Amino acid sequence: MSLWHGVVVFLAAFTAGMMNSVAGGGMLVTFPALVWIGLDPIQANVTSTVSLWPGSLGAMYGFRRELGDSRRWMLLLGPVSVVGGLIGAFLLLRTPSRLFAALVPYLILFATILFAAQEPITRSLQRYKVASGKAETPATIRTRWWVGAAMFQFGVAVYGGYFGAGIGILMLATLGLLGLTDIHQMNGLKNFFAVCINLVAGSYFAVRGSVDWTYAAVMIVGAIAGGYGGAGLARKLGRRFVRRAVIFIGIVMALSLLFRH
Repeated sequence: MSLWHGVVVFLAAFTAGMMNSVAGGGMLVTFPALVWIGLDPIQANVTSTVSLWPGSLGAMYGFRRELGDSRRWMLLLGPVSVVGGLIGAFLLLRTPSRLFAALVPYLILFATILFAAQEPITRSLQRYKVASGKAETPATIRTRWWVGAAMFQFGVAVYGGYFGAGIGILMLATLGLLGLTDIHQMNGLKNFFAVCINLVAGSYFAVRGSVDWTYAAVMIVGAIAGGYGGAGLARKLGRRFVRRAVIFIGIVMALSLLFRH
């Protein structure tokens, strides 16, 4: 790793940590950065997953109070998140590098669209709850939705273990449809499920020797520094500015990688 590459990777991870502390979408920066400096797309994906994992753990810890009343959801959707994440990681390492490289621009674009759709989806869910005029009890939710929720979360986890960018909005949408309204509780659960997915996927990648630990070490430091030191800057810039920056970066990276191939 050259000094220039180290600086680029550190700054990408710092930016990702800053974005994840405010709006999410950090992998839309770190993954393309690793590809652009020459890493194989699959190795870039697994290295990015392992490097950004501590951020999800820290965010989950930040919402630990809200998770105290969320055990039923953790027990219901946690195990399927683990299984799905492992299957996604398994499928990734069995995808030919050339095929995955061809899929990368579309995966990034898909994740960017999901990120851009987060606020409209949230507003639609809120309007639906107001229009319905009633809140379902946890017992009713379990009876009507637990199978569908588990199946959908399993699909999200498979995608998360395979690529990962954009899973946050999918999980928030699921929790909203299930009747949860406390955004802090929803974010806590989202981060818990992300830890489940990324922990098992990252462990599988590490065991298989697919991680570039030199870059990963630099990125872990950068992500932690960005999450703590960059959060203040991100808040000063504003949530809307950060979200627009993430969307812009995602679209540019997707198009550049698409035409590069």
